[in-house]
Amino acid sequence: MNLTTYLPAFQPAHTYDEAVQCINAIRSAEPPDLNPIGRSQFLTHDQRTDRAVVLFHGYTNCPQQFKHLGEQLQQRGYNVWIPRALGHGLADRLTNAHAAIKAEELIIAASAAIDIAQGLGAEVHVMGLSMGGLMTTWVAQNRSDVVRAVSIAQASGFKALPKTWTPLIRRIVLIVPNQMQWWDATVQDKGAGPQHAYPRYATHGLAQLLRLGAALRSQARRSSPATRSVVIVKNENDEAIDNTTLDDQVQAWRSAGAQNVATYTFGVEQHLVHDLIDPDQPAQRIDYVYPILINLLET
Repeated sequence: MNLTTYLPAFQPAHTYDEAVQCINAIRSAEPPDLNPIGRSQFLTHDQRTDRAVVLFHGYTNCPQQFKHLGEQLQQRGYNVWIPRALGHGLADRLTNAHAAIKAEELIIAASAAIDIAQGLGAEVHVMGLSMGGLMTTWVAQNRSDVVRAVSIAQASGFKALPKTWTPLIRRIVLIVPNQMQWWDATVQDKGAGPQHAYPRYATHGLAQLLRLGAALRSQARRSSPATRSVVIVKNENDEAIDNTTLDDQVQAWRSAGAQNVATYTFGVEQHLVHDLIDPDQPAQRIDYVYPILINLLET
C-alpha cells in the first residue's frame, strides 16, 4: 500500500456523548490480558470542554507513559484521550505482539483518535513521542480540524542505521523473519525503567516506523501541513533518534511553502533521555520538560 496517499475516512464525533460512547467501546474491547495501567486512558471533565488533547505514546510503552502529563493538562481544562496502540500495554512484558504492528494501523488509530477528540473539545490539540510523534506528524499533515500538533522525537530514523542505507535495510528487515531484541542487552528485562513498558523491540515493528517516517517526508515534499500550527521537537541528547530525519521533515514542509511549522530543540546540555515523558524513566527531568511541552502545546 502507498502510505503517502493512504487516507482513512474521517468520522468525527459530533457530541461529547458520542465521543464517550466510542471511548467506552474501545476500552470494553481491549484484551483481558492487559496490564491494568496499560489500558487506554480518558481524563475527563464529564462534559465537552473548550480544549481537548490526544496524547500518543511511544513504541513498546503504553498510555501510562503520558498519564502524569495528561493529568496536568486535565487540570488546565483539557479533556484528555490517551489511546493504546495495538499490541501494547500487555501484562506479559516479553510479548511479541507489537511485532505485528503496521504503519497503516498507526494511521487508522491516529485518525480515529482525532475523530473522537472532536466530540471532547471545541479545539483539538495533539502531542506524541517517538512512534506517537509519527502519529502526531501524520495528523499534522492530514487533519485540518486540529489546532496544534506537537511531535516529539518522532521515530523516523535511528542513529544505529546509516541514513543512506536505511531504505534498503527497512525493506530487507520486512522480508526476513522478525527478530526480538533487547533495548538494553546488559540488563534485559531487569532494568530500572518503567515496568509497564516492554524491554524488547521487534525488528518488524521498527521497520514499520521507518516506513511511516519515509511516507511522511514524501507527503511533506508535496504539501504543507493541514493542521493550523505544528511544532517539531528535537532532543539533541537523544540516544536513539537520527535528528537529521526531523530536519528533513521540516525542510520538506518549508520547501513546499509551509508557514505553520515551528521547531523546538532540547539542547544536549540538558542530558535528556529519548523518553523524556515517562516519570518512571531513570534520569528523568519532567519538572523541566513538562512546562516547556505544555507551553508548546498552548502558544
